Amino acid sequence: MNSSLAGWLQVALLVAALAACYVPLGNYMARIFGGTGGSSPRASNSTTDKHLRAERAIFRLTGIDPDADQKWSTYVRSLLAFSAVSVLFLYGFERLQRYLMLSLHMANVPPALSWNTAASFVTNTNWQNYSGESTMGYAVQMAGLAVQNFMSAAVGLCVAMAMIRGFTRSRTDKLGNFWVDLTHCVVRLLLPLSIIAGLILIAGGAVENLTAYHAVNTLAGGHQTIVGGPVGSQEAIKDLGNNGGGFYNANSSHPFENPNPFTNWFEIFLLLLIPFSTPRAFGKMVKDNRQGYALLAVMVIIWLAAVGGISFFEGQHAGVAPQLAHSAMEGKEVAFGGPGSSLFAASTTTTSTGSVNSFHDSFTPFGGGIALFDIALGEIAPGGIGAGMYGILVLAIVTVFVAGLMVGRTPEYLGKKIRPTEMKYAALYFLTLPTIILTSAGLSLGLKIGTSRIDNPGPHGLTEIMYAFTSMANNNGSAFAGLGTNTTWYNTVGGIVMLLGRFAPEIFALGLAGSLARQQPVPASAGTLDTRKPLFVGMLIAVILVLVGLTYFPALALGPFAEGLH
Repeated sequence: MNSSLAGWLQVALLVAALAACYVPLGNYMARIFGGTGGSSPRASNSTTDKHLRAERAIFRLTGIDPDADQKWSTYVRSLLAFSAVSVLFLYGFERLQRYLMLSLHMANVPPALSWNTAASFVTNTNWQNYSGESTMGYAVQMAGLAVQNFMSAAVGLCVAMAMIRGFTRSRTDKLGNFWVDLTHCVVRLLLPLSIIAGLILIAGGAVENLTAYHAVNTLAGGHQTIVGGPVGSQEAIKDLGNNGGGFYNANSSHPFENPNPFTNWFEIFLLLLIPFSTPRAFGKMVKDNRQGYALLAVMVIIWLAAVGGISFFEGQHAGVAPQLAHSAMEGKEVAFGGPGSSLFAASTTTTSTGSVNSFHDSFTPFGGGIALFDIALGEIAPGGIGAGMYGILVLAIVTVFVAGLMVGRTPEYLGKKIRPTEMKYAALYFLTLPTIILTSAGLSLGLKIGTSRIDNPGPHGLTEIMYAFTSMANNNGSAFAGLGTNTTWYNTVGGIVMLLGRFAPEIFALGLAGSLARQQPVPASAGTLDTRKPLFVGMLIAVILVLVGLTYFPALALGPFAEGLH
C-alpha cells in the first residue's frame, strides 16, 4: 500500500475513534466536575455527584471539607502549595535513590538534574536530561515520576474546569474546591482510563515486569544489557495525561514502549483523547453544546493543518535516500515510517505531551519548523490536558474583544462582559510565555552559555535552542535531540522556565475566571457576536495565528525558514 495512503487511513481511523468518544467522555467529565451552573456556589460546586468511598476516605485522611468552596485566590494558593510539596518530594526521592527498594543499584541523581527533573514532572513537562533506563531505578520511576504523571495532569484539568465555572457562575467569587477537583479527576477519570489503556498496551507487546537488568551475549560476540521494567502501566498515563516522559531514553521509538504500528496509533489516540473531549464538557457545563463544537472546530482545523504540513514536508523525496525510502527516514523508526512518525510528531506538539517516536532534530527544516510552531501556538489545538482548554478560552476572549472593537460596543462572551479587568488578565496570560521563551533563549545565545553543546551550529542550532525553551516553557517536553542540555545552565534555568511557564498562566487564567464569576450575566442582543458560528471560528484561528506569528516570526525566520530556503 502507498505510504501516503496508509498515513491518511491512520488519520481517518484516529478521527473516527476520537469522534466516537467525544460525547460520552465529554459528558462524563462534565458530570465529574459538576455541570449545573447558577448563581449559588453550592448549586454549581464540583461536589454535585455523591463521593465514592475511596474519595471520602481521602477527604477524612487529609482533613478536607468536600463541601467547602474556594475563592479564586484560595484555589491558586492550594494549587501552588500542592505543587511546591510535589517538587520537594520528587527532588528528595531522586537525591535518596540509592537507599530505596528497587533502585537497581542506581546512584543518587545529581542536584541540578534532580531539580530539573522535579520541576519538569510536576509541571507536566517531562523534559528529560537523562536516560531513564540508566539513571532512574524502578522505585523513582513508579513512586516518583508516575505519581506526578497523574497529579500534574489532574492539576491542569482542574484549572480548566475552574475557569469554565467562571462562565457558569454569577455574583460569587467562588470557583470550586481544588482538593475535591483533584481527587475526582484522579480517582474517577485518570485511574480508570489508565488501567484500560495499560492493559491494551501490554496486550499489544509493551513490557511490564520488575525484573533486574541482565546482560546477554550478542551474535557478534559483544554484550548488551536488557532492560525490563513496569513500562506498559506508565506508558498509559504518560500519553493519556499528556506527560511524555519515556521510561527509556528512546521514548516511544523503543520497541518495549511502542512495539508495533498498532500501539503507535493507540498512543496517539491516548494523547489526543481527553484534550479533544474537553470542549464537549465545556459545552455541557455552559448549557450550550454548540459553544463546544465551535472550539472543537478550531482545534481540529489547526491539528489537521499540522498533520498535513509535517507529512507533506517529510514526504518530499529530495536526495537519493529519501527517494528510495519514499520519505525522509533519517531519525525515524522503520516500523512506523514517515506517515506514522509525522502523525505522532504533529499530535505530540499540538498537545503538551512531548512523547516522541522519532528524532525531531532529523526532520526536514520545514517539518521541524511546523513542530516548533505547533508548540509556540501555546498548544491549544487541542492542547495539553486542561491547559489547551483554558488556553483557547483566553484566546476566545481576546477574539471577542477584538470583534467588539470592530463594531464599537462592549464585547461579551457567554453572557459575561469582557471589560478592561478581564483583558488585563488575558494580556498577561498570552504575553508571559513569549517573554519567558525569548528571554531565556536570548540569554543562552548572548552569554554563549548554551551554545557549547550545539551539534549543528548556524540556523539549525538556533532552532534547537528555540525549540528547547519553547518546549520547556509550554510544558511540552519534546526535544530536537541535537542540543546537549544536561548542563548546569540548562538544568537550572530550564527548571525555572518550566515552573514559570506552567504556573504564571494558570494564575492569570484563574484570576480571569474569578473576575467573570463575580459578574451578573447579560442577555445577548442584536450586536452580540454569535460565538457558535463559522465566523467566530475563523476569527479565532486568525487571532491565534497572528498573535503567534508576530511574536515568534523573527526567530522562525532566522532558524527553520533560513535553513529550509538555503
